[in-house]
Amino acid sequence: MEFRTATPADAVAVQHVARKAWHAAHAPIVGANAVEDMLAEWYDRDSLETAIRKDDTTMIVAVEAEVIGFAQGGPSEDGPADAVVWRIYVHPDRWGDGAGTKLLNRLFEDLRARNCASAWLTVMAENNIALSFYRKHGFEINQERTVEHAGHEVEDRVLVREL
Repeated sequence: MEFRTATPADAVAVQHVARKAWHAAHAPIVGANAVEDMLAEWYDRDSLETAIRKDDTTMIVAVEAEVIGFAQGGPSEDGPADAVVWRIYVHPDRWGDGAGTKLLNRLFEDLRARNCASAWLTVMAENNIALSFYRKHGFEINQERTVEHAGHEVEDRVLVREL
């Protein structure tokens, strides 16, 4: 498995992984239609290419013949920590093989190099697989809240950890 910084040319592959992972992880919680709405808002090709090009963030991809996962984060100005993990997803066929842990660790290395000391992220409250993954990696619940995502109300958790 290779890990590298994403390029705009990776946007379509990232969309594919996001679609598979979002439906596997979130459709049982919010339904397939809500997942499609959220994917349309956050994973359109132009937005992904713009996010990948940003200098103040990093997107890392895990590749084995094709992109199987990705993680993105950067400094945070408005959260409970000085860095934020915006996205981390692995294709469901690869869940449990260590790609998510390696992506998260690579992202943490980048955040530390940017002089960040802590990181936060959000996760749907009922996403037990993700919550377990994040707890295993030292994240703790900082806040429980109800938010609106793409017109859908969702219970989520804000998690924080030191880097």
